[in-house]
Amino acid sequence: MSYDQAKPLPLKENTMPRAFAAITFTDSVKAAQTRYHSREGNQGFELAEDSRSENTVREADFIAERDSFYMATVNENGWPYVQHRGGPKGFLKVIDEHTLGFADFRGNVQYLSVGNLNANDKISIILMDYANRRRLKIWGRVRIVHEIDEPAVIAALEDPAYRARIERAMVITVEAWDWNCPQHITPRYTDADIEQLIAPLQSELAALRAKPQAAEPLDRLGSGELALVISGVRQLTPQIRAFELRHPTGADLPPVTAGSHLKVPVKLKNGQDSVRNYSIASNPARRDIYEIAVLRQDDGDGGSAFVHQHYQLGMTLHCSTPKNDFALNDNAAPVLLIAGGIGITPIKAMAQQLKAQGRTFALHYAARSRRDMAYGDRLQRDLAGQITTYFSDEGDALKLPKLLSEMENTTEVYVCGPSGLISAVQDTASQLQIDPARIHFERFAAAPHGKNRAFEVVLRRSQRIIPIAADQTVLAAVQAAGVDTLSDCGVGNCGTCAVKVLDGEVEHRDSALNQNERERAGLMCICVSRAKSARLELDL
Repeated sequence: MSYDQAKPLPLKENTMPRAFAAITFTDSVKAAQTRYHSREGNQGFELAEDSRSENTVREADFIAERDSFYMATVNENGWPYVQHRGGPKGFLKVIDEHTLGFADFRGNVQYLSVGNLNANDKISIILMDYANRRRLKIWGRVRIVHEIDEPAVIAALEDPAYRARIERAMVITVEAWDWNCPQHITPRYTDADIEQLIAPLQSELAALRAKPQAAEPLDRLGSGELALVISGVRQLTPQIRAFELRHPTGADLPPVTAGSHLKVPVKLKNGQDSVRNYSIASNPARRDIYEIAVLRQDDGDGGSAFVHQHYQLGMTLHCSTPKNDFALNDNAAPVLLIAGGIGITPIKAMAQQLKAQGRTFALHYAARSRRDMAYGDRLQRDLAGQITTYFSDEGDALKLPKLLSEMENTTEVYVCGPSGLISAVQDTASQLQIDPARIHFERFAAAPHGKNRAFEVVLRRSQRIIPIAADQTVLAAVQAAGVDTLSDCGVGNCGTCAVKVLDGEVEHRDSALNQNERERAGLMCICVSRAKSARLELDL
């Protein structure tokens, strides 16, 4: 049956055409409905008790929550133009039941919509609520208003909190509106939507964190290839605890040399699984145990506190195989060992290895007090005549200028401890014109520097641009972005994370790379070093 043969449904009493159908159901549209067998169903839109030409409270509330919409205009050639308009929430305002209006902010200077409306004042708008899968369509006629002509209208549509230049206003006389079904609307959420959705969960999480929890005992931890069982725990000082580690079957452990460190598993305050490097303090000649000593730092990220709280006798740790970034040189030169606080852990092993080899050495060990000196009694007993101790609460202090100036000109210096101590040794050696190659050190944390600033890195091979926050390392940002890169110590000691810099100026903060590696090879340790320039381009 052709459109001409279609019989209209009889009109009911008090019915009228729905406004949007009167506008959109043209002869050609009705012909298409007839051809595709939807004419009879669509006639229902033409027989409504409500014409849907006046804004109700429901439409007004919906419009007030929107911060953008799509609007269509038509030019003199009959071509439609669809434009996205955005602003603060509610910038499209309901003036009355027949009128909408919005401030037209300066932006695209092609003026396609404005030009179209000057020739044809008809407009169609679609407002979307993706989160709730709702959309509202509006048809109307537009009157363009300029401030010079009607300043009161501009003022009524202006949002004082939104800093954007208003060029004109558009006042829309609504002729029809209609709601659409949610079919094919994919839910999408803004940051504000997500914050609102997860607010109850965040509150619940905060309450759970605030509530004291009984710690569940752990019997195994980590995913490394080397399984170690905690076979002994000793309190060395009020803040330092030693943990003795053995093979689960009693077999020999992989051999190590003095200065080696072990990467052990921990859980941080934020619940994240991580690892921490601790020097192996036991005598390197022993193959039956490794011993690590851990200083508890309650103001840190929770790694050392976790060790003190959860490492128990019989627990199995799955660790990585030990590595050494602070090894003794294999020569006959005399050695000067300098330790501060917990820095004694690798230095103790060095002293034991040097003594076993019969090499000439001296150990100078500084701590805040006698009770804070880990391994103090044992070392003074085993190294009588070769160790000198200093306690700051008793007024003792390392006299570095005297110590370094009186050593032989072939002596190798190994220092470990607080960054201030390491820097003091380096500065004193520089003043005395001692070859920097004779000064060896290992830091437990990145060297202190001035205030960090944010910058960005370009990863050439990955075709990524990653912002680096002032409180974030390049390594952490790159790994968080899912880019696989090697790393180990995390404090600039080992050089495992070094990558080639293709462009930009680097502020080197590591102690692993030499001048040739930095300048000629163009390498950078991304665990600690940062940018002097606004951007770095890396070969990643």
